Amino acid sequence: MPTIVAGVDVGSVATKVVLLDVGFEKGCASSFNIKSFSVKQSGAAFLKAAEDALAEALDLAGLMFKDVRYTISTGYGRQIVPFADKQVTEISCHARGAKHLFPDVHTIIDIGGQDSKTIRVDSQGGVSNFIMNDKCAAGTGRFLEVMARALGVKLQELGTLSFQSKNDIEVSSMCTVFAESEVISYLSKGFDKSDVAAAIHNAIARRVAGMVGQLGLVERVAMTGGVAKNPGVVRSLEMKLGTTLLLPEEPQIMGALGAALIAAGQISPDGISSAVGGSKA
Repeated sequence: MPTIVAGVDVGSVATKVVLLDVGFEKGCASSFNIKSFSVKQSGAAFLKAAEDALAEALDLAGLMFKDVRYTISTGYGRQIVPFADKQVTEISCHARGAKHLFPDVHTIIDIGGQDSKTIRVDSQGGVSNFIMNDKCAAGTGRFLEVMARALGVKLQELGTLSFQSKNDIEVSSMCTVFAESEVISYLSKGFDKSDVAAAIHNAIARRVAGMVGQLGLVERVAMTGGVAKNPGVVRSLEMKLGTTLLLPEEPQIMGALGAALIAAGQISPDGISSAVGGSKA
């Protein structure tokens, strides 16, 4: 019988679940196999999104909830997950997930739906410092959604559109409302959409590079979160920081992966939680 743990990351825009099959050696968790994962839109009902994401992940793995020995929730809505055994901050979970995938990482850039953060991790994967912007949507997924709408293109097209840019222009404001006005103004003056898209990505890169600068850039650097799927933002950031970013295959699930990895540390080889002294079965 596999030993399964779950990480549930309830974000403001998307809710993610990762199921891990944990292997043990000499009484310690030593191997971690992702059985399945799920990503759902959070919408207005965070609990339902968490339940739906877990149900989908369980279905994909051919498991039932009673098979899950320990669950950790994280993210914006971590407190509303009643089936979680423990809550952990997203800073710790993103650091753990990224360090697991990229052992040589020391700086993590995470840009999600409505916040952005830069995290410094030590050689053991512990968080040594971080900066988080959760007061403004500037440079986040929501920001990009508004900009794509103003340009009249799909969000998924925005990144590659910027690769066609031939002229340098600048979006100076990172306030979503004012930046949208700048975009509309450029379009009304006949500027090509690709040039405006590149300007948007460069504006995000300037803001994030400033956050990284406050921590001090330490190689290597990983990027997580949904915005890491935008190749235009990735390229602009790499140029601004002067480094090649480490990119997970599925950047949205890093927080959930980290939560699941932390959950793995809470159980013993027989699947009984060492933290609470009992099984969920």
